[in-house]
Amino acid sequence: MTARQESVSLGLVVGALGVVFGDIGTSPIYTLQTVFNPRDPHPVPVSSANVYGVVSLVFWSVTIIVTVTYVLLAMRVDNDGEGGILALITLLRRWGGDGRGRTAALLAGLGIFGAALFFGDSMITPAISVLSAVEGLRLVEPSLQELVVPITAVIIVALFLVQRRGTATVGRIFGPVMILWFVTIGVCGVAGIARHPAILKALSPTYAIGFLAGHFGVAFFSLAAVVLCVTGAEALYADMGHFGRRSITRAWLWLVFPACVLSYLGQGALVLADPSNVAGPFFLLVPGWARLPLVLLATAATVIASQAVITGAYSVASQAAQLGYLPRMRVAHTSEAQIGQIYVPWINWLLMVSVLTLVFAFRSSAALAFAFGMAVTVTIAITTLMFFYIAHRKWQVPAWLLGAGAAVLLTVDLLFVAANLTKLVHGAWLPLLIALTAFTIMTTWQHGRVIVTAERNRREGSLREFIDQLREDPSLTLTVPGTAVFLNRGKQTAPLAMRANVEHNHVRHEHVLIMSLEVQPVPRVPPGERISVDDLGYADDGIVHVTVRFGYMDTPDVPAALRLVDPARTEGSAHLEQASYFLSKIELRRGHQPTMAAWRKRLFIATSYVTADAAEHFGLPRERTVIMGSHIEI
Repeated sequence: MTARQESVSLGLVVGALGVVFGDIGTSPIYTLQTVFNPRDPHPVPVSSANVYGVVSLVFWSVTIIVTVTYVLLAMRVDNDGEGGILALITLLRRWGGDGRGRTAALLAGLGIFGAALFFGDSMITPAISVLSAVEGLRLVEPSLQELVVPITAVIIVALFLVQRRGTATVGRIFGPVMILWFVTIGVCGVAGIARHPAILKALSPTYAIGFLAGHFGVAFFSLAAVVLCVTGAEALYADMGHFGRRSITRAWLWLVFPACVLSYLGQGALVLADPSNVAGPFFLLVPGWARLPLVLLATAATVIASQAVITGAYSVASQAAQLGYLPRMRVAHTSEAQIGQIYVPWINWLLMVSVLTLVFAFRSSAALAFAFGMAVTVTIAITTLMFFYIAHRKWQVPAWLLGAGAAVLLTVDLLFVAANLTKLVHGAWLPLLIALTAFTIMTTWQHGRVIVTAERNRREGSLREFIDQLREDPSLTLTVPGTAVFLNRGKQTAPLAMRANVEHNHVRHEHVLIMSLEVQPVPRVPPGERISVDDLGYADDGIVHVTVRFGYMDTPDVPAALRLVDPARTEGSAHLEQASYFLSKIELRRGHQPTMAAWRKRLFIATSYVTADAAEHFGLPRERTVIMGSHIEI
């Protein structure tokens, strides 16, 4: 039994290496090179003191932000095993009804902005990662410089074109490739350290503190590039539900952290030996004959890093739609074995166009680095803030103790944010613009959805009164054989499609199931808790209400949910396998009511066109689905 558990754990560790650590694991390719980039608007001079200081800053940044903030602290707060900003938002929403609801709502708003920042991250990561790897070609053969951008574009297009096939097959080789990657960069780092062992002194925090205190002007600006060493830290937390906290922790502490630290130390030693090596310290760690193989391995690793963040964007979009912050989009599950492997076509093509635009606009990883850091630092700061609030509510730790910890970690986070603000005009505005756009869309959709729901409820009227009316005057309708399933938003109001059937067609089915779908603030709902049935006051009229509960990571399959309904609760022999499904389709129109600003009304209506077909989204059989339309002004 123990051996079996160990093998499962090892498999999860390997899986985590292939998915979770791609982004942070490829950061050594470009971090030190970006710090000492002479074209930086605030360049860091190459000197022994600065090299020791920067390498020490990198080591302690990774230690404090990744190991302490994420691995040791944030990953202990989960929502039924799921991590990430959206999981934190659901916890805040769960506690929003008490006296501290305003604080929770404010933090949830910050969390939505953090989720919006992830969309910017998912656009920038593939561009900067693949560019940085392919740029190694210029060290192999300088004449290949002009081919860097075209090759990068081809790789990115190919990456997005294969997304529809899913990562189930490719995923099997991701782990071993990343193990080879981390072993390689660790060995290369050791080779660099052997040339200049004194670089090991940079592990002492005195060098980082001395660099900040003694050369604050230079050190502060260097933080905007140093932060690149922690890009992808949020992936450790976001993917916790797929691999578990222990597997991610072991992979980080046993392999990823040591390999990355050795690479940074080796690169620092290389620059100390010859300052000209700053042009490409990662690839220059190996002899000339090994650089092309290293470029190929780095390209494979950055493709894996890009794959991880792309699938992460699918998950964030899908979960945001489940929570009501984005319209319902078509989601295809690409693996029967792993629920987290999904494909969202609309997000896929949006990302592809955005990533290609960034590649052709910035044309180098160094230029993109200014934009990259801002998304990372703000996301980390928001996660830290939300964690400490939730930790206080969950663990009841004394406020003074949490306050002291929060002060230290937030000071580090906010220093990085402030440093990246100095790059605002040099590209840091880009992720903020992307995040602000996504945040505006998400909050507009959530607000507009509330308005439309209120107007729809008014038109639908009370379900109980509607059932009473049918009971009191049977002559209103002709009862026809068969079973009808009406999808509705709750059991307080009557479905528009059912009301139209009665008022215009004057018919009702022998068996009627009014079905409401509820998304719970948990990742998944067990089958035993998924269904509840209400006879709506009468046990012999053939009309019942069925509530189906899904988690925000569940697939809303209505026919599958119907199979869980107890036949004894349907007031007669309802043939659910032959049921007809009725949907109410709402057409939105811009009205004159002062519900939202005119531009937000246009945005809400435009966003609604992204909404996936309801029949497909809920898994309804096309041949037995009837769609009835109506319109609502906002």
